[in-house]
Amino acid sequence: MAKIVIIGAGSHVFSRHLVTDIISFPELRDSTINLMDIDTESLELITAFTRKLVKQQNFNTKIESTTDLSEALKGTDYVITAIRVGGLQASQVEREIAAKYGIIECVGDTLGPGGIFYGLRNIPVILDICHHMEKLCRDAWLMNYTNPMSMLCWAVNDYTCIKNVGLCHSVQHTAAQLANYLSVPYEELDYWVAGINHMAWFLKLTWGGEDAYPLLREKFKKPRTYLKPGWDLRGTEADIVRAEIFKAFGYYVTESSDHMSEYVPYFRKKNRQDLLEKFKVRRLTNFKEKREMRRTEDEELKRQISSIEKLPINHSGEYGSIIIHSIETGKTSRINANVKNNGVITNLPKGCCVEVPCIVDKEGISPCYVGDLPPQLSALNRTNINVQELAVRGIVEKDKTKIFHSVLLDPLTSAALTIDETRRMVNEMFKAEEKYLKGFK
Repeated sequence: MAKIVIIGAGSHVFSRHLVTDIISFPELRDSTINLMDIDTESLELITAFTRKLVKQQNFNTKIESTTDLSEALKGTDYVITAIRVGGLQASQVEREIAAKYGIIECVGDTLGPGGIFYGLRNIPVILDICHHMEKLCRDAWLMNYTNPMSMLCWAVNDYTCIKNVGLCHSVQHTAAQLANYLSVPYEELDYWVAGINHMAWFLKLTWGGEDAYPLLREKFKKPRTYLKPGWDLRGTEADIVRAEIFKAFGYYVTESSDHMSEYVPYFRKKNRQDLLEKFKVRRLTNFKEKREMRRTEDEELKRQISSIEKLPINHSGEYGSIIIHSIETGKTSRINANVKNNGVITNLPKGCCVEVPCIVDKEGISPCYVGDLPPQLSALNRTNINVQELAVRGIVEKDKTKIFHSVLLDPLTSAALTIDETRRMVNEMFKAEEKYLKGFK
């Protein structure tokens, strides 16, 4: 019987998927699931939901709930992390400061000033969780969903002994979108994807055993293909940025157009509102709207808990439960995951974090050999890896200068700001978030 801990369980939309995914496998229904969060109100909600779900199905799954990290980790086999240190408020402060200097980030969780400072807040806490794991469950697997994924996994790989993997849904979501563009069934599409998180590449895309890229290029000659409202089921109006990257570099990238527009210098240039309009990317995040969405989600969860309706058990497609199932049962699966680059991608730096196909079975998670990426793709990846490496070192060493250097090398920032402007922006962000960033020199 496996013991599974979800840290940050109060982010209950995501936690609902994880719990439901786990118990969707009959072989995992005797597991213990421990829900851990420091927000007691959110924790109580997800705990009530989970207990109702298990009770309705008459499963033997044991549900535990705690705000104590050490209590949660004792004797566990799998630790899933999905945290946000500082919440929406800290992210809002950082984005607004960046916007004042002309850096407009709508997501800001992976790269750029927002992504780097997101790492400044999250990485020390994840490392602390790992140090607790070293004492309480040294052999457990850490499955991380927290961003910035590449920086965070890099830090865990270099500064702890914990087995870990970074998980994201961008590969499978993009594959579903490509199937939609191609007008073919998703289950008939085959693909081989590698690169870095949020900038991995569909190196092979086949349908019926044939290369599907010629068909995709033909489809993309008509802009209406990627201009359809709601192409990603979230109301986004267009996928123009990824279409432009595909046409320019020859391969399709995994993350959304809003995300991708933040990792390169081409689409969000300073004082160029015309570009935001042209490429239809979102502007600064509407945090009031996000908080309202959270309240709506809370109310819906409360309604589900109090109602007599039967809660469904449908697998979300997230990889976390698939990994647990394969390790526990020995049934082999293939996923895409973020791992240390020990020669898996040969033209990206050794030791960085790469996202590659992995085989999962009784022995654990084994990354597949990829070899060289096409040179234009590895070059784009390296512009982001340079930032990630300096940010990780700066965060662990509490070195403001390394953080400044990482922001200075960020593609979006360097396309918009001078060195002095970047220095002032970074200093202002440190001052605004000083309660989360103790001990920096």
